Amino acid sequence: MKTQKIKKLKQPFVGQLVKQLRQLLNLTQEELANSLEVSHSSISRWERGTAKPSSAASKLIETKLTELGERGEKLLEQYSGGRDI
Repeated sequence: MKTQKIKKLKQPFVGQLVKQLRQLLNLTQEELANSLEVSHSSISRWERGTAKPSSAASKLIETKLTELGERGEKLLEQYSGGRDI
């Protein structure tokens, strides 16, 4: 997975990806926020499409996607439209 793919996604795709990732990991917004070292409200804003993750948070999200292996790759591909971003 290339780094910073998350940062290049447009809203609402980032929010949808974060929400689906969180659900795949079976985490609450607060639990995901803790693991990404951001506030609960940041996760909420991302999922609602009113904000995008910072570069640092994007890297941590990509790490989580990588940890999911093929499921993470498919999830990212789903929201990037399968194109190399």
